[in-house]
Amino acid sequence: MTTTTVIAEAAPVPLEPAPAAIMPKATRLVSLDALRGFDMFWIIGAEDVVHSVDAALQHSNKYASLAAYQMDHSDWIGFRFYDLIFPMFVFIVGVSLVFSLGKLIATRGRAAAVRRVIIRGVVLYLFGVLYYGGLGWAFNGRWKHPDPTLVTGAFHRILHDIRFMGVLQRIAIGYLVAGLLFCYFRPRTLLGVTIGLLALYWGLMSFVPAPGVGHVSFDEGKNLANWIDAKFLPGYKWDDLDHDPEGLLSTMPAIASCLLGVFAGLLLKAGKPGPYLKALILIAAGAAGVALGTAWGYQFPVIKKLWTSSFVLVAGGYSALLLGLFYLIIDVWKIRFWTAPFLWIGMNAITLYLIWHIVEFQKLAALFVGSESSEFGKHVFHGWADVVNSALALVFILIIARFLYKRQIFLRV
Repeated sequence: MTTTTVIAEAAPVPLEPAPAAIMPKATRLVSLDALRGFDMFWIIGAEDVVHSVDAALQHSNKYASLAAYQMDHSDWIGFRFYDLIFPMFVFIVGVSLVFSLGKLIATRGRAAAVRRVIIRGVVLYLFGVLYYGGLGWAFNGRWKHPDPTLVTGAFHRILHDIRFMGVLQRIAIGYLVAGLLFCYFRPRTLLGVTIGLLALYWGLMSFVPAPGVGHVSFDEGKNLANWIDAKFLPGYKWDDLDHDPEGLLSTMPAIASCLLGVFAGLLLKAGKPGPYLKALILIAAGAAGVALGTAWGYQFPVIKKLWTSSFVLVAGGYSALLLGLFYLIIDVWKIRFWTAPFLWIGMNAITLYLIWHIVEFQKLAALFVGSESSEFGKHVFHGWADVVNSALALVFILIIARFLYKRQIFLRV
């Protein structure tokens, strides 16, 4: 039997299914691990490779330029591939909790499952606060109101610099709420909650104008969600704005994104229908979600930074469609020769995400390759130094991922 090493860390890997070495075969979905790895693959370096190739070609190749375009977020309204990365991870969290919490409820009871959800949700939220510089006031210079002699002044500085809402915090809240709902309610009730969240958010955003604007608007800084952040969300907001893309009101439909993953997980966990029909249902439901979300977008625009209800359907639809395809190819047809790098990443997704942001792999790669401006880069790579640099940085993180995976080291809270 393989021994699994468990090392404590403050990352949401417990939201992922247990590794194969410690997980009953009947409940393991290789496709889910691979999809999680595929999702994270673009964040930990692949996106940089695409952009550097486009730059090396001086934006003259339409295919390279199109790929690079898809590797950026939409400015406001619209949907690109890179807009899918975050909501698909939230969706995968919902799929995963069906298996992890379902097993815990069956073996140890609902109280144990609720306790796990609360502890992990709170720990992940607090880690998100720290990750975004929550304690930066103690050693950095980003003090907006310096008054080191007064306790009240110090407390004010702390609150001013903390980012209370962020990517990890949104994952934590989505997991916490969706997990508790899963523990207590049947699928029919969960469906009603999901529809209710999307409808309520649509109603508030579509019929309640932001005070001072005078009319309903979905423009940045002029909508209700942004106004609520400016008025009620304390602390630091992303890009030094008065609102946050992971703000207060927009967290409501983000919970619905996690619940969509719960429905996909319930389908995959069910004894019936058969695997081919499960894959077909996921693909068909995903296509329907994209179509409905796109149609809804004519009235309620698809905006990631507001996490609009139409965005939830479009992103959830693509997530279900990809899950269906991965499930069909990997778990039904057993075509797995291409999945190894994604499995390495998928089993330690958040850990690798944190490593990527802590270790400057681009600078490390530049020690070997140089850059476009260096003499070595100019003469050896002839305009492609940054491409080689980005590719080597990606290789470094893949080596770490493979090391952890091969030694059965799966880091978790």
